[in-house]
Amino acid sequence: MNNKLYGKLIFELSHKGSKAYSLPQNAYGNYELPAEMRRTSDAELPECDELTVVRHYTNMSGNNFGVDNGFYPLGSCTMKYNPYINEEMAARKDFAASHPAQPADTCQGALAVYYNLQKSLAAITGLSEFTLNPFAGAHGELTGLMIIRTYHESRGDNKRVKVIVPDSAHGTNPASAAVCGLDVVEVKSTPDGTIDINHLKELLDDTIAAIMMTNPNTLGLFEPGIPEIAKMVHACGALLYYDGANLNPMLGASRPGDMGFDVMHINLHKTFSTPHGGGGPGCGPVGVRAGLESFLPKPKVVKNGDKYEIETGADNDIHVGGFLGNFGVAVKAYAYILTLGHENLKMVGPLATLNANYIKESLKDVYELPIEGLCKHEFVFNGLKDKSTGVTTMDVAKRLLDFGYHAPTIYFPLLFHEAMMIEPTENESKETIDGFINVLREIAREAKETPDVVKSAPHNAPIGRVDDVLAAKHPVLTFNK
Repeated sequence: MNNKLYGKLIFELSHKGSKAYSLPQNAYGNYELPAEMRRTSDAELPECDELTVVRHYTNMSGNNFGVDNGFYPLGSCTMKYNPYINEEMAARKDFAASHPAQPADTCQGALAVYYNLQKSLAAITGLSEFTLNPFAGAHGELTGLMIIRTYHESRGDNKRVKVIVPDSAHGTNPASAAVCGLDVVEVKSTPDGTIDINHLKELLDDTIAAIMMTNPNTLGLFEPGIPEIAKMVHACGALLYYDGANLNPMLGASRPGDMGFDVMHINLHKTFSTPHGGGGPGCGPVGVRAGLESFLPKPKVVKNGDKYEIETGADNDIHVGGFLGNFGVAVKAYAYILTLGHENLKMVGPLATLNANYIKESLKDVYELPIEGLCKHEFVFNGLKDKSTGVTTMDVAKRLLDFGYHAPTIYFPLLFHEAMMIEPTENESKETIDGFINVLREIAREAKETPDVVKSAPHNAPIGRVDDVLAAKHPVLTFNK
């Protein structure tokens, strides 16, 4: 890493008069911008030769960490391996060059992918029908809540304006409810990390539109009270919403529709293997039980005989996008489902659960486990068991970087002060997981014997520890301040 270009900003490498590559003339024609839209002075851009640019971005790419580089145990986000065959399928010219506004007769293959994916997701979840229109998980949450609100209004039940959200929920749950114009009511968790059913009973009345539940919940625990909760919620006239962010360990084990849920979203970019992170791409399909299909937004793909058609026009006032969602993500998800097939898809949940419990049981003697018992795909430690030297979860996370591992999710969920949330997914080998366990044990030893080494980490990363709070509050967004 002695290359003087390494770590420099491209503007710092600029030399006036240097030139790189000139783009060829636009083959589709050139159009002059109206005078009022043109710049009055040249843009302040770096001037570099081509080789400098290539070396700069090649070096910068080495700073990125992904599943292809190493173990990525980020809890809640499900950073699982995406087989490259899925990328190849999405990149096929017939798919990549299609346009969302072209006639249905000219894109029957693409529409078949949409239709079959909708049906596959319905079969996997036990629900009746899906829309692929939402562009992200949070967008799916908002769509689901819009469906729930419209359902109640269609029955003249306009006073149902509250949504119950567990105190352990993802932050998007209350945010989505608020954006939908609904009031958020918090239900507490019991000491074992699951919903307090007695507290829930106190909250249920004729103003409740729905309860939002993530299952397994944010602590990685299966909610055993779902049958009772479903009966109580339905009895008061409300609906059950399933946040499918943690659907990964449920594949092949149970289906939300069979549990009594009415509406749910799925993060295709988590459970069905599309690359996740960096702001996208995403896709948040929403499914509904029988009887709620008319509330799904359009357009949607339907099959008429041997032909696939795009059905437009709305049975309701729900609009979440002009087209049919993120097609590339849908292709990757469908390829993933077809590659595994019915039999192997059933192995995803058990293997994810096995890996998570193996890590948890192997480390609970040196890391504090606030809730004992079987977890699903992820679990939460509350920092080191021995906190006497003042080594924090942040310190452990930074030290992990020195050993070539991405840090797990830290300080979430908010139920525990030193939360460290670990999710290994089903893809990792025992050898990889054993290596991760050994490193965490080594860090626990360092925290006790040489705590300053951990507190000053990372030591081997391109940059040292930065002030995350300062960067978030006062970001430097331009080269020239």
